[in-house]
Amino acid sequence: MSRPADSSNVARHLRAAALATPDGCAVRVPCGRERSGDIRYLTRTFAQLDRETDACAAWLESLGVRPGSRVLLMVKPGLDLILCTFALFKLGAPPVAIDPGMGLRSFLKCVETTRPDALVGIPLAHAVATVFRSKFRTAGVRAVVGTAGFRRRLESAAAALPPGGRPVHPARPDELAAILFTSGSTGVPKGVRYEHGMFEAQLGLVRSAYGIEPGEVDLPMLPIFALFNPALGMTTVTPDMNPSKPASVDPDAIVRAIRQNAVTNSFGSPALWAKIARHCLARGETLPSLRRVLCAGAPVPAALHRDLKRVLPNGVVHTPYGATECLPVCTITGDEVLAETWAETQSGRGTCVGRALPGVRVAIIPVSDAAVGELSECPPYAEPDRVGEIIVQSPSCTREYDRRPEATALSKIRDGAGFWHRMGDLGRIDAQGRVWFYGRKAERVLTASGDLYTETVEGVFNAHPRVFRTALIGLGAPGAQEPALVVEPLPGEFPSGARERAAFEASLLELGARHEHTANIRKIYFEKHFPVDVRHNAKIHRLTLKRRYDRR
Repeated sequence: MSRPADSSNVARHLRAAALATPDGCAVRVPCGRERSGDIRYLTRTFAQLDRETDACAAWLESLGVRPGSRVLLMVKPGLDLILCTFALFKLGAPPVAIDPGMGLRSFLKCVETTRPDALVGIPLAHAVATVFRSKFRTAGVRAVVGTAGFRRRLESAAAALPPGGRPVHPARPDELAAILFTSGSTGVPKGVRYEHGMFEAQLGLVRSAYGIEPGEVDLPMLPIFALFNPALGMTTVTPDMNPSKPASVDPDAIVRAIRQNAVTNSFGSPALWAKIARHCLARGETLPSLRRVLCAGAPVPAALHRDLKRVLPNGVVHTPYGATECLPVCTITGDEVLAETWAETQSGRGTCVGRALPGVRVAIIPVSDAAVGELSECPPYAEPDRVGEIIVQSPSCTREYDRRPEATALSKIRDGAGFWHRMGDLGRIDAQGRVWFYGRKAERVLTASGDLYTETVEGVFNAHPRVFRTALIGLGAPGAQEPALVVEPLPGEFPSGARERAAFEASLLELGARHEHTANIRKIYFEKHFPVDVRHNAKIHRLTLKRRYDRR
């Protein structure tokens, strides 16, 4: 097997793992159940995965995929997704990843904007491309995966490979590696241009921040995180779940997978971990193999941190902060949240997301909805605890959106030869250097007497014993908005009639009256289930709620 080429191509890490631990398990994919109920797995070693990705690359190249070809990936999570992604990395052909759960209209708009050169997908994907032919007109190369024919083609391509394998495309650090779309939870989904050097920086940050070691076993409950594991030397166990509806996961299947595979690491949203924690606590079960749980995608409540401490006797909960455009930025442990920061969250001081990782710089600038060309136009606050817009400078920060120059101009600030990324979030940095999240800039409520922030308001009302979560919305036009609170009660706590509703409202208003910034909130609405994002099923779509109650 040939040594990895001297380049920045992220795929070279898979080749390195195949050379270092050829017989180490790289991937385990569910393929049925035993009579006992245990999950049956299809496995690949690092050497086998490296060889199969070489074969996949050779097959795609024979169809016309070339270095620089934009390839729309419409493949189910699991072995085929990993094979196709690393094959494209090896070819130097950037994969394009779009969440199918964002809805057909948004999905097709993303396809049209990206203008892919090729489509690699399951048969259903090709059926969609046929029905909506005009949106896929640039995708001249078509490759069907996920079929018996696909497996036969890989076997044929593997037989024709040279003994040392294919050379990995020698990518430059600034060469486009992939286009990953944002979830669009507070706006239009945008394609984020990832360069190979940015992936490299991201890998380094994740490895050092969490002490990940080769030989660990990961259960990634967000498919994109599976792509880092071969580079980190970790075994990927594909979870038995629908990635487009993560909150519908069967917690028993996740717990069984963790126990069967002695999983040491897992990433998932608060909505997922809340279901898993409730399942374990109800049965008196623990997950002793887990060393760390990364819980992100939305603020993590203290109750979940407490529950996970009981479920993870040997593990630590980390809540990383970042975005598709810049990840990771900060991190904090559940222990620090419970011991030091949660009391401030409940008093309306925001949610602490921890300290910036080494090599990452975070600053706070005055809030603006306009583009900012140079940092000198909006100097960062020097003193602590000034509330403003969070900006980040990091080697993993992406430089631009794909074919969206207006969005790039709104999100990047030049600083000499470098730039800062505007996170689209509001917050502050305390005297200890910890970053506090106050909410999305697009979701702040602009009243005649000043701005209100979602996290600082909701943190107060979320302390109510009958409340699962709340959402601050502003009714009317910005600048003269009336603040209102939408409440999602805990299961079994939804008010059943006018009298019970009035009593529930009164108790919430009494809670709000204890704090100056929440005392003027007088309108309260109840919802059984909030609209949430498709990626994590955890981020509240407050703008959807605002439109709903504005109409009423």
